[in-house]
Order: sequence, then C-alpha cells, then structure tokens
Amino acid sequence: MKCEICKKKIEETFLKKILGTYIKDEKGKKHVVCFECQKKFPKKDELLKQL
Repeated sequence: MKCEICKKKIEETFLKKILGTYIKDEKGKKHVVCFECQKKFPKKDELLKQL
C-alpha cells in the first residue's frame, strides 16, 4: 500500500497489518496515511486537506 499524501510505500507486519493508519473523510471513504505524514499533520482536519 502507498500513503495517499506522500506516495511512499507503507510497510506491513507479517500479519499484513499496515504500519500507519486509516482516516475516514466526510463521505466515509477510508484513506491510508503513513506515520511520517501523521507527524507532519497531527490533526485529522489537516490530513484531510492534504488529500
């Protein structure tokens, strides 16, 4: 999977869980975000603006 903000590949654990997070927008669509982008944009509103 790739981060939808920076387009970097997100690593997965051996159980295929991502090392990042999912963020839902107003419409309920899930977006994948890496830890680096989470650090840059700590609030959910800021992350959604970047998408």
